[in-house]
Amino acid sequence: MDNKSGSTVGQYLAARLAQVGITDYFAVPGDYNLVLLDEVLENQDLRMISCCNELNAGYAADGYARATGGPAAVFVTYSVGGLSLLNAVAGAYAEDLPLIAISGGPNTNSAAEYELLHHTLGKVDYEYQREIFARVTTEAVIIHHPKEAPEQIDYAIDAALRRRKPVYLEIACNIADAPVSRPNPHRFDTDLPSDREALLAAIDHAAELLNGAAKPCLIAGVKLRAKGAAAAFSAISEATGYGTACMPNAKGLFDEQSPNYMGIYWGPVSSPGCGEIVDSSDLPVFAGPTFTDYTTTGHAALIKPAKSIIVHPGSVHVLGQTYNRVNLTDFLTGLRPKLKANDTSLKAFKRIEEKPAKRDHGDGDAALTTLSLFAQIQDRLTPETAVIAETGDSWFNGMRLDLPSGAAFEIQMQYGSIGWSVGATLGYCLGAQDRRVVALIGDGSFQLTAQEVSTMIRYGLRPLIFLINNGGYTIEVEIHDGPYNTIKNWDYAGLMAVFNASDGNGRGWKAETNGQLAQAMAEAWEHDGPALIEVAIDRDDCSKTLLTWGGHVAKNNGRAARCLP
Repeated sequence: MDNKSGSTVGQYLAARLAQVGITDYFAVPGDYNLVLLDEVLENQDLRMISCCNELNAGYAADGYARATGGPAAVFVTYSVGGLSLLNAVAGAYAEDLPLIAISGGPNTNSAAEYELLHHTLGKVDYEYQREIFARVTTEAVIIHHPKEAPEQIDYAIDAALRRRKPVYLEIACNIADAPVSRPNPHRFDTDLPSDREALLAAIDHAAELLNGAAKPCLIAGVKLRAKGAAAAFSAISEATGYGTACMPNAKGLFDEQSPNYMGIYWGPVSSPGCGEIVDSSDLPVFAGPTFTDYTTTGHAALIKPAKSIIVHPGSVHVLGQTYNRVNLTDFLTGLRPKLKANDTSLKAFKRIEEKPAKRDHGDGDAALTTLSLFAQIQDRLTPETAVIAETGDSWFNGMRLDLPSGAAFEIQMQYGSIGWSVGATLGYCLGAQDRRVVALIGDGSFQLTAQEVSTMIRYGLRPLIFLINNGGYTIEVEIHDGPYNTIKNWDYAGLMAVFNASDGNGRGWKAETNGQLAQAMAEAWEHDGPALIEVAIDRDDCSKTLLTWGGHVAKNNGRAARCLP
């Protein structure tokens, strides 16, 4: 094949991935994507990260996108690989992450020649993977002809970046090395512009009401990250002096060392004093929120949309009046200079604020508790730390951490797929190599995806994993207990030696007392490789917040069915 002045389908895709800032991509090989991987490997600006399975590769891409703020890419084979990846892509969709899922596909002649193929459902129907992915992506595209590949690839990447959602690209196995045009100049847009009239009207309406309000306050929502609007939100807080809170899935998007910070707004389990101030505000501003059963504690939060300003990624609702095609960042940026300073809500919070008690590290010989564990974790946090909290009690203990300015915090609260954090830790380490990643993972979640720790060892990463061994699914216990919430115990620290084999540099520790934990943490923090500390916690030792939250969520889940007449 002579294509000296052009490219191939696979090389074109690789060039575009590099152009949008991807340096590491995640892959699990299979016969439908092998030629495609060969072509992508030609690009020296990209590095392939080989994962243990497709689900973990997808979780790693999720973590990578969180770390970089840009897109991530994952390559799998057809059907057995793609459908294994599906759950991670669904999570990225729910969490607004621009993940590019790339699958090899059947030979373009197979359907026309009525061939039954391996790895498939056993019938001549090869559109099903695209149809399935269409439900969890913003665009799902099959590339069957090389001439269409450049346009289809650019279109899919554009959609992922503009909508901050995953896309699916399937490339037939017999065209991956087919010649195409070289990649020519193309600007990948990241957002649609606001409708100027709607934007100005929304700003004027909101500013008039806020300047006339007695106790306005600000609440950060998770969508600030997807739209890159966290800085614009912080600028309003700084300029106005409004009391400022974060919803639980937005922890880390506002500086917790700001004098305006009140804590986490989470309905009945809000930070002390924070919930009362938000609920009593005559005009709260929710910027980029998601009002789910998890973020509102079973819909028990006292949120009044008709008496609030709610700013979504593409619309603004001011006391029930809707302004459409208004970009979140444009609105916050335009609103700031029109607002008067008003620190009434902040002063009210300061009057009732409960200063946190000094964290109890406990006696050195005493058994570990969640309180003493997180007291020691708190001491190790720096501006360069990124905390990844797995679904479960780690959410609730993580919420109580006092983040230094600049530190990052990640949870998957919308989708809540247990096991997510292991792969996400791998991806985050690669995407933010200047940060020390601290992962808080329960034993039940870890058992779903544990093997990806070996990939961390393989690529010489340095996460510090706290493996919380309490014998089961604690979060499920507090929502609805049963024998299914108990798991088989593992020697978690011992797994590091298994994953190391003869050439790895991972290390594991066990800690049952406060003193053992302190010693393990001192050694793990300096270790030049993946570090896992298995901490023994009593099964019934969980945060008070989880107990309260679990009760509200269980009540919401357990509502009786309303039978239609």
